[in-house]
Amino acid sequence: MALSRDQVVATAVDLLRRYGLGDLTMRRLARELGVAPGALYWHVANKQELLVHVADALLSEIPPPPVGQPPAEALAGLSVGVRDALVQVPDAADVVGLAYAVRPGATRALRDLAGLVHDVGVPASERDEVAALVVHQILGSVAGQHNRRLAALADPDLPPPDAAAEAKAFEVGLAVILRGLVRSR
Repeated sequence: MALSRDQVVATAVDLLRRYGLGDLTMRRLARELGVAPGALYWHVANKQELLVHVADALLSEIPPPPVGQPPAEALAGLSVGVRDALVQVPDAADVVGLAYAVRPGATRALRDLAGLVHDVGVPASERDEVAALVVHQILGSVAGQHNRRLAALADPDLPPPDAAAEAKAFEVGLAVILRGLVRSR
């Protein structure tokens, strides 16, 4: 059976879930797939392109915002959905952050998020910056929760993060951002 890009990406996502970004190397991926490392480059140009595809896969299950939902409510719901998807995967914030830096519109969820920033009424000259603010709010929340979990594993005197409290803190911060957006229009 011939190797496909979908197999390469699915295996990369699996390695990320099991071991984290530090162990997601092209050599390890090739070994996992039973191919020579060079075979991967028929499907992705480099590791950065692979990570863009991995980010897309991580966010692919998030449903689009419901039609007719008020834009600020849809933006909040989508932001929570993105965070919820990423918090389940070690280093997912780093992967999506890299993908966003390389190709901001690489994933449907992040394109939808940028579209909702537009729909909330942010002027065209500020849309990219405001969309980046929301994306970085999401990624920062996810990275913070992952880092607190790692710190608690390394130091038994530290309490593990409270996932519900972390999610609530994110939602409060996001609400403040959204109120500022809606009020300033």
